[in-house]
Amino acid sequence: MMKLMVGNQKGGVGKTTTAITLARCFADHGLRTLLIDSDPQGSVAVTLRLKPQLYLADFILNQLRLLDCVVTVADHLDVLCGNRETTAMEQRIFTMYGREFVFEKAFGMYENNYDAIVVDVAPSISLLQACSMVYCQNVLIPISIDTLSVSGAGATIFSAQTIGDSVRVPIRSVALLPTIVNKRYGLTDVVMKMIDQLSENYKIPILDAIRTDQIIGKAARAHRMIKDLDPKAKALEDYEAAATSLLSLFGLKRLAIEREHGTSVAVQ
Repeated sequence: MMKLMVGNQKGGVGKTTTAITLARCFADHGLRTLLIDSDPQGSVAVTLRLKPQLYLADFILNQLRLLDCVVTVADHLDVLCGNRETTAMEQRIFTMYGREFVFEKAFGMYENNYDAIVVDVAPSISLLQACSMVYCQNVLIPISIDTLSVSGAGATIFSAQTIGDSVRVPIRSVALLPTIVNKRYGLTDVVMKMIDQLSENYKIPILDAIRTDQIIGKAARAHRMIKDLDPKAKALEDYEAAATSLLSLFGLKRLAIEREHGTSVAVQ
């Protein structure tokens, strides 16, 4: 099974687009996928114009059934949305014993329902980010062509190590993902060298870059997924390649192939 947090301490790096699109790619491979939005801004619901009756805060605080709280947005893809109540939920969690393990306790009983769980987090150090890291134990870090986003990536790596050490949970930064990449700009070479150095320093692999593509903005304005707006978009092609690489890293590529061909194997 794959549990993956998508995060960078710097905003504007394509984090929510990455979480949504990768989750859709996993689902299109036949993997039962859950996308969780732990961002108080409710970015996933806003992007896809979802209006569920129940949200992440309802699920965590009221201990409701997950099935009653999720929205199915595509074949094999469920979404648990966040909203402004997520902030109040975080404040309540601060008073709980073992607060960093709240997500693990809440979602653990539902893991058999899914093959992949993707968690989108706010671009800031917070308790919910810690909960997400502890639960997923794997962090994917999108990095846009911006020197500050590289600094944000470094801060995310440091946070993962610090939180993991403090609660004795092995949290790894599983990959770096360059996003919004346009090789015609001189800054691109500078930032890519910085990403290479970050990769070398921390021994973290770099996935193939996501190219700039107008379809990303168009999809956001239309409140639709890239796949539904333009199945042949170059950005979607790049995200599909990233998804395939992640499936290989998690040992799920064979499962995805067999699901696509209508056969069934035990979830790893």
